[in-house]
Amino acid sequence: MSQIKNAQVRYRIIDRCIRNKYRPNPTKRDLREACEESLFGSSEGSNICDSTIEKDLFAMRMDHDAPIKYSKISRGYYYDEENYSFDSIPLTSEDLNAIQFAAKTLLQFRDIDMFKQFGNAIDKIVDRVTIAENPLDEKIQEYVQFEKGINTGGNHFLSRLLEAIQNVKKVTFDYTSFASNKSKERTVTPLLLKEYRNRWYLISNDDEKNKIITYALERMDNVTVTADNGAIPEGFSPENFFEHTIGITTYDAVPEKIELKANNLAAKYIESQPFHHTQETIRVGKNKTIFALKVIVTEELIREILSYGGEIEIVSPTSLRDKIADRVVDMINNYNL
Repeated sequence: MSQIKNAQVRYRIIDRCIRNKYRPNPTKRDLREACEESLFGSSEGSNICDSTIEKDLFAMRMDHDAPIKYSKISRGYYYDEENYSFDSIPLTSEDLNAIQFAAKTLLQFRDIDMFKQFGNAIDKIVDRVTIAENPLDEKIQEYVQFEKGINTGGNHFLSRLLEAIQNVKKVTFDYTSFASNKSKERTVTPLLLKEYRNRWYLISNDDEKNKIITYALERMDNVTVTADNGAIPEGFSPENFFEHTIGITTYDAVPEKIELKANNLAAKYIESQPFHHTQETIRVGKNKTIFALKVIVTEELIREILSYGGEIEIVSPTSLRDKIADRVVDMINNYNL
């Protein structure tokens, strides 16, 4: 990759770091390590120096009007325009040609086993860059709207955490609690990386809690792979860990058989987008269809069911039916009905 291309990639990495609301005001070191990790898979500093980051920040300010400021209090960088994003800067024709070439290359491999799980993502990339002769034409936005992904951050830790999983090494990191917004250092043995709804999570064996805990990468900071050997819990299987759950939550419980009744319209959606791989159709009636699945009841499952409103009804088990009923009562109370 040329130096110019490297710089353009670094600009976008720096932009993501500065806009990361979970780790505001990144330092120069934070920016350098993020660039090193993304471009070279290591944050040791042998490829990018501090002066390079300083030049990048200067170029972003001068050439692209990036409103980058330095906070003396937090000793880090921030944008003084809340909605600014480097992603809003249009691509050059050279950039576009490179993307189109890469998309066509990906398309050739979409049916290979190791890439099948990314088939939909590859299709979206190819659609975006081939939908018109000139995708840079702003008028396309008037006729075609693509779903926008959420920028959550933490992705630059993926290769580092994968290295720790493969070598069974312990990892330390600072973790900001979603509930308290307080940061605390954690020491864990990484076991599995899982993506759910455009966010990455680390399933790990936590030293302090002595059990398997899930951490969101977007709320991690100062991730360090140590020289200490990790400990994999007896019986842990990455392939089967989420076998009986929906979403990112799971725990040690026996999966239950769940039966739900859906009206004709909802049934079509449920058939086309099953709740779980165990889902099956039990009976098709004139006005209702009954489905069954075998899963552990989690918050994600409850939220999925509630998303259909009054179009579906839990038949069994009674415990889940009662939980859904309690949520419905809470909703009614919220509207003073």
